[in-house]
Amino acid sequence: MYNDDCLNAGLAELGITLTDRMREQLHTYYEMLIETNRVMNLTAITEYEDVCVKHFLDSLCLVKALPELREKADLSLIDVGTGAGFPGIPLKIVFPELRVTLLDSLQKRVLFLQKVVAECGLSDVLCVHGRAEEYSRKPEFREQYDICVSRAVTRMASLTELCLPYVNVGGKFVPYKAAEFDEELAEAKSAIATLGGAVESKQTYTVPQSDYGRTLLVVRKKKPTDKRYPRGGGKPMKQPIVSRETL
Repeated sequence: MYNDDCLNAGLAELGITLTDRMREQLHTYYEMLIETNRVMNLTAITEYEDVCVKHFLDSLCLVKALPELREKADLSLIDVGTGAGFPGIPLKIVFPELRVTLLDSLQKRVLFLQKVVAECGLSDVLCVHGRAEEYSRKPEFREQYDICVSRAVTRMASLTELCLPYVNVGGKFVPYKAAEFDEELAEAKSAIATLGGAVESKQTYTVPQSDYGRTLLVVRKKKPTDKRYPRGGGKPMKQPIVSRETL
């Protein structure tokens, strides 16, 4: 039914091999995405090959920054602002040992994600409706995750305050950012340090089977985040912790 040549070539570049079950789950996910997209705005990308490249392969590029995913380790991951489920669901499908939480602020999207999880037969996936700055204050979520990822377009200083409180000490926060990222990173240095993190590595690359440049920044959690953070009232977005030298 689907021409997977582009997907297969991209997966080969990433060193990933799908089982028949994984391929079937990705196809089911795509079908549900397109069907639901007719009545709810989930994505502007709808052609199968484009979804494979810009959503599936883009999500799976996390292995470039976190090669430990290949070891099938029992890791916990939270996807903050997951939207239609990227990168969290493709990562769960391809690395089924992951324990995944999908967090989004829109109830309709969370209901869609719950249906995808059920239809694809995914286990150890929690779909949560809520705001990032509120849930990271709950004991069952705060500093409970080995990995936090986000493809949100929010600038790095704000995104760090929203995401790093979820990461346990020793864990990693990995935002998916554009290739041209140096200015945004410089702006965020103060936020990263204030919230208990340190930049460990930066991977800039082109998404397989595309000319789309990406950067994956790996921020290691060095110490617990101060209880004052994240701030309420929308302050992470309105008044981000910005490095003085960038002001």
